[in-house]
Amino acid sequence: MGSTSAHKNEGLGRRDVIKRSAALGLISVPAMGFLSACASGDSGGDKKVEKGKVTKANPLGVNETAPLEVVIFDGGFGQQYAIDAEKKYSAAFPKAPKVKHVATQKIQSQLQPRFNGGTPPDLIDNSGAEQMDMGVLVGKKQLLDLTPLMDAPSIDDPNKKVRDTLRPGVLEMGQFDGDPVWIMYYAYTVYGVWYSQTALEKLDAEYPEDWDAMLALCAKAKKKGIAGWTYAGKYPYYLPFSLYPFIAKIGGREVLDKIDNLEPNAWQDPAVKAAFEAYYELYKKGYILKGTPGLTHIQSQTEWTKGNALFIPNGSWVENEAAPTTPKDFKMMVAPPSGLDSSDKLPFGTIWASGGEPFIVPANAKNPQGGMEQLRIMLSEESSKNFTKQVKSLSAFNGGTDGLTLSTAMQSGVDSLKKAGDNVVNPRLQDWYVKLQKEQIGVAGIGEMMAGRATPAEAIKKIQAFADAAAKDQSIKHYKHQ
Repeated sequence: MGSTSAHKNEGLGRRDVIKRSAALGLISVPAMGFLSACASGDSGGDKKVEKGKVTKANPLGVNETAPLEVVIFDGGFGQQYAIDAEKKYSAAFPKAPKVKHVATQKIQSQLQPRFNGGTPPDLIDNSGAEQMDMGVLVGKKQLLDLTPLMDAPSIDDPNKKVRDTLRPGVLEMGQFDGDPVWIMYYAYTVYGVWYSQTALEKLDAEYPEDWDAMLALCAKAKKKGIAGWTYAGKYPYYLPFSLYPFIAKIGGREVLDKIDNLEPNAWQDPAVKAAFEAYYELYKKGYILKGTPGLTHIQSQTEWTKGNALFIPNGSWVENEAAPTTPKDFKMMVAPPSGLDSSDKLPFGTIWASGGEPFIVPANAKNPQGGMEQLRIMLSEESSKNFTKQVKSLSAFNGGTDGLTLSTAMQSGVDSLKKAGDNVVNPRLQDWYVKLQKEQIGVAGIGEMMAGRATPAEAIKKIQAFADAAAKDQSIKHYKHQ
């Protein structure tokens, strides 16, 4: 994907000047549960329903009288968009019982026992803090291959396959090793640094494109009693939403690929060191909102929308999730992370954007055709527009914004994607190795550093050890960029 600039890696500019130290400590964040004990084979339970007749109107062969159970993560996107699509399913299959709709934030704790017992629901929105580890699910053969859905005719144009209606990169994200598609990422998420245009205007400032400008703006804000940054301190794996593309800008996308591939010494790359030292400088100079390490994602977003901090690393779901506390004149925007300096390998516009909100159909689902059909309905233009209007986010459907008035946040996301062009990165750690990404890299590594309890060198050393252990762990399936 994309091209790199002609800048070379030698002389990393201001990298050598950023040298700091701090005491090493321990962060008191509760560890999250992960799907570590999935049954790997057919565990019995209720049998699948008999497949229905394949017709033009029913290309996946849904049993027209079979029940359908859908579990939705009730988070930043809510659940109404799914309920609306379920109504269309019921209209298409009037002989079937009303769709059983379940909304929860406890995805893993509620559904792991059902996976283990061989009685999972038919469609799951596997998202949130209790997201089931999809690398484990794929490795244990717990998911249905969604290739039949990808090859089915789309709702809007029977001459066009569903796969041909998706935004770039969405289908590939659902592939882990070869051609099978295990996950349908329904939202299209723009990750980056979020800010209020109104807040910048009050400071007579523009979004900073390099790190010296970022530090200068944070210093200016500090004099006004405003912090430069805040983040989800209890869930510091939000920080990579801006930190990973920052690393790619400095050293090129190949640095992120090596990290994803769990290659030896990948975290020792000079680009990683430079990025960590730059972020650590935010802590050392007092540009992080006081108390941030103890904040949840909601609390940090609330401090941000109150105007107590200028910047927050996040994904495009934040507009909907933070809506209750966002002032009408906030002018929410997203931008790519600032670059480091003129020696960066990739241009300022480089950003992380990819499929989000992963939907899965369990291999042992009783009505797997129904689960796929529900996704086919959701990937129609009408359902996509409904999703965008309701939750202020793009969907995986490549379109669905025509005729819609976009908010400043959504428009800035669209503009950022246009500016990035081919310079869109898509780190895979968060879906290949969930525990490594969240608990170890996020909480024990980056979180410790940003709280001032580890130096960049200490954090990198610890993270490299975690990555090396994961690479050697034969109990988990390993993935690599093809």
